[in-house]
Amino acid sequence: MRFRRKSRVSIALLGLAALAGLAYALRWRSNPSPCPYAQRHAIDLPRPVITRSRLRDVLDPRPDERVLEVGPGTGYYTGTVARAIEPSGTVHAADVQSEMVAHLRTRMRREGQSNVEPIRADGRSLPYETDEFDAAYLVLVLGEIPDQERALDELERVVKPGGRLVVGESLPDPHFVGFERLRRRLERRGLTFETRVGTRAGYFARFELPISERSTAAE
Repeated sequence: MRFRRKSRVSIALLGLAALAGLAYALRWRSNPSPCPYAQRHAIDLPRPVITRSRLRDVLDPRPDERVLEVGPGTGYYTGTVARAIEPSGTVHAADVQSEMVAHLRTRMRREGQSNVEPIRADGRSLPYETDEFDAAYLVLVLGEIPDQERALDELERVVKPGGRLVVGESLPDPHFVGFERLRRRLERRGLTFETRVGTRAGYFARFELPISERSTAAE
């Protein structure tokens, strides 16, 4: 009898914990915001689906390119991309949190990566010239931005026509953006889906920016 009572109590506590976790996730999802710097250790946990090597394969970074990373956080992927575009390529890493920028700068210095330029910037208002980058990527970031459409406008502006945009998403991120929804949104903007790796629970997807009127006029 005592064992059954303890079992019922344990089940009830687990149920309450699950409900509390669900409520927290729903609250966080309804209030888009970046992962706080105080929780930075969670950012560096292994990511079995959206791995560094998979990002490199999908992004296809090439030597001497200029690549933009929006929301690098502590730099989980930054060094991998930076090494792939050596000797004279550059990764510009824009994060909205100054603490993350400082952390990333220290990490890249420790790893010996001199071709990374961290900067504090908001993805909705990027401090770069039009058509400045060959490619851009953001991982577990799009859903954290309060105005995602404005951020996508900015990415289209700073990446060259015909350039590459890679988005990475994975559960259990409460701001997870599903692939089919992402694809519909980007194709409505004129981007072309090229490739994808992963599963429904986590993926990298690459899109090509359209050849715009501004590039035709420039020619």
